[in-house]
Amino acid sequence: MDVLMPQLGETVAEGKITKWFKAAGDKVVPGDNLFEIETDKVSMEVPATEPGVLTEVRVAAGEIAPVGAVVAVISASGAAVKPTPAKPATPPPVATPPARAPATAAPTAQAASAPTPHRPVALDPFHEVRTPERNYGPAKLASGVTVSPLARRLAAEAGIDLSRITASGPHGRILAKDVTGASAASAGARVTATGASADKVKALYEPGSYEEVPLDAMRRTIAARLIEAKQTIPHFYLTADVTIERLIEVRQEANAAAANDADGNPAFRLSLNDFVIKAWALALQRVPAANAVWAEDRILRFRHSDIGIAVAIEGGLLTPLIRQADTKGLIEISTEMKALAERARARKLKPTEYQGGASAISNLGMYGIREFSAIINPPQSTILAVGAGERRPVETADGVRFVSRMSVTLSCDHRVVDGALGAELVDAFRHFIEHPVGLMI
Repeated sequence: MDVLMPQLGETVAEGKITKWFKAAGDKVVPGDNLFEIETDKVSMEVPATEPGVLTEVRVAAGEIAPVGAVVAVISASGAAVKPTPAKPATPPPVATPPARAPATAAPTAQAASAPTPHRPVALDPFHEVRTPERNYGPAKLASGVTVSPLARRLAAEAGIDLSRITASGPHGRILAKDVTGASAASAGARVTATGASADKVKALYEPGSYEEVPLDAMRRTIAARLIEAKQTIPHFYLTADVTIERLIEVRQEANAAAANDADGNPAFRLSLNDFVIKAWALALQRVPAANAVWAEDRILRFRHSDIGIAVAIEGGLLTPLIRQADTKGLIEISTEMKALAERARARKLKPTEYQGGASAISNLGMYGIREFSAIINPPQSTILAVGAGERRPVETADGVRFVSRMSVTLSCDHRVVDGALGAELVDAFRHFIEHPVGLMI
């Protein structure tokens, strides 16, 4: 049985094996941890799903392998076999993959090895492996022309009709270079967003005046998704000031009323961010047309408010979700948020804990940032950037007085949320923040 590199997220295309818990020759039973992998989002232990003997380790600790690559082999016979030294990962052979239900994970350029009577493929315990055949169409066009797996993926991502491509491969096969060549030709003189090469950038600076920091998987993914977001989502921004005088008072009263636990510590401590999450969830319920995402030929509108919360971690950013935040109390939101943030920083989040949602919140107020604009995280359609609360002068009928206010900026995908709808959403959020008793009910 082949053990495959699992898919642990929509956009995860590869994983790095950081540790092997079993060695070639060891017996395994279902549930035994085989190895630990690290992707751009999480670190996770991968268990065995079948009993037998680990007869071969193909990807050593420290090596990176694409999703779907065979990283080890388990013999179902139970007979120990002479251990095979680990070796670097190699792409699986191109073959027609087994027919399975469509997966929701992100595309990868590799296909899982075809099963044989002696070595059936075992799908990973988290997600089915995504393959070119399953997600980018068959390897043979109606005209009889064959297409390589990588060419199929590139064509699908670029929106190129393969029937219009001139093949240059053996036996009239369409190769990746044919697709990239067609893509470049259609782009014409349009300036690309790839930027200058590393050598060109380095040439601008004095040698020895800088340190080169290699990109890890997380930073590469963040860079790619930010470019994707700004190039494919028509952003616009709405900024408003929200009075938080009453919110601060209600939070203080709620925390003061918290009972002590067995250790004499308060049973809970609500943060301003907990109130912001709840207020945003209720605002999306009040303006349901904004609780939606773009799905190319349609808009998906959701019944509940699944709110992503940006969490800064070493080397990047993760956005775990508070599911159905509109149905949860403040204490439940606070407890769940603390647990998610802790797992995010330890890179132990499950894919279901950070995938999906229609909107997100990015709060930089604790860093003293007064106002900023956040980039939407696809496929979500909005993100609320929350600044620091501060005392500001406000003109009243009796003169000028100082009140506690904070600035929020809503980034909108104009395909889903237009200006008037976005303004209505911000106004609903303002109402809940300025009347916080409604958040306690």
